[in-house]
Amino acid sequence: MKQFLTALVLGWAAATSVQAQAWPSKPVTLVVPFPPGGSTDFIARAIGPSLTKTFGQTFVVDNKAGATGTIGAAAVKRAPADGSTFLVTSLGPLVIAPHLIKGIQYDALKDFDPITVAVQAPNVLVVPAESPYKSIADVIAYQKANPGKMSFASSGNGSSDHLTAELFWLESGTTGLHIPYKGGGPAISDLLGAQVQASFQNVNAVLQHIKSGKLRALAVTGAKRSPVLPDVPTMAEAGVKNVEVYSWQAVVGPKGLPADVRSKFHDAVVAALNDPQVKQQLTSIGLEVVGNTTAQFTAFQQQEFDRWKKVIEVRKITAD
Repeated sequence: MKQFLTALVLGWAAATSVQAQAWPSKPVTLVVPFPPGGSTDFIARAIGPSLTKTFGQTFVVDNKAGATGTIGAAAVKRAPADGSTFLVTSLGPLVIAPHLIKGIQYDALKDFDPITVAVQAPNVLVVPAESPYKSIADVIAYQKANPGKMSFASSGNGSSDHLTAELFWLESGTTGLHIPYKGGGPAISDLLGAQVQASFQNVNAVLQHIKSGKLRALAVTGAKRSPVLPDVPTMAEAGVKNVEVYSWQAVVGPKGLPADVRSKFHDAVVAALNDPQVKQQLTSIGLEVVGNTTAQFTAFQQQEFDRWKKVIEVRKITAD
C-alpha cells in the first residue's frame, strides 16, 4: 500500500511538472482593446508569429473595442489567470481611462500582472503643409494673441494626443480649442484637409504624411530627437519644458498568473520585439523598442498613472 501511494504521489508530481512545462497547451489569445488597423493592433500582430514559432502554439489576436479600450481590458481582468489570455494595450486603459470613466470595471494597478512595455514613441505637433506656423514660437505667439482660437484635433477625449495638447497649453501658458474625433484616422484626415489647424499625433501615425510634405512637423515630445525625424526639435529645444510625452503599448495578463508562465511569456515577448525583422518593422515607423522588466513596468505604470491623474484634474478634463 505504501509503495502504491508513493508511486501515486510521484506520478502526480511528474504529471504536474509536465503540465507546467507544457504551457501553452492550447491557443493563446492576445486581446487588443481597439479596432484593427491601429498602433496597438499592429504591435500584437507583429509579435504574434514569433510567439507562435517560439511555443509551437497559435497566438490569436482578438479585437475587443469599445469605451476607449476599457471593455477589452475588463474582459482580460475576468479571464482565467492560466496564461491563455493576455492584453496588448496602449497606455489609455492602464493610466488614463481610470481617471476619466466612472464605474470602470477594473482596477488598473491591482487587477493585472504586468509583463512588459513593448514600445514607445513620442508624439509630434503637426500642422498642414500650407499652415502659416513654421515653429513652436509661431504657435505660442498666435495662441497668446488669440486665446482659445487655434484648433487642435485629437483621436478623442482623454487620448494621448488630447492630453499632450492640454499639457502643452499648461506649460506654455496658452489655450487652444480641442476638437475630439472618434479615432486618429478621422483626425488626421481633417488635418490633411486643413479643416483643423494642428494636432499632437503619434510619430508613427503621421510619419508618411510628414515625409511626403503634406504635414509639417514642428516639435516632438521625446527626451531626445526622433531617429526618423532628426531635423525636428524636441519641445524642450523649442523652448517649452516639461512636455515630455511618450505614447506606449504594453502587455499585461490577468492577476495571478503562474510565476513560470509569466516569466516564459515575458522573455518570449522581449525576444519577439528584438527579432531583427520585427524590430526593423517597428523602428522604421518611429517606434522605439522598450522590452523592460516586469518590475520596471510596474514602477513606470504608477508614475504615468499619477502624472496623468494630475493633468486631468488640473485641466478639468472629462470623458464627455
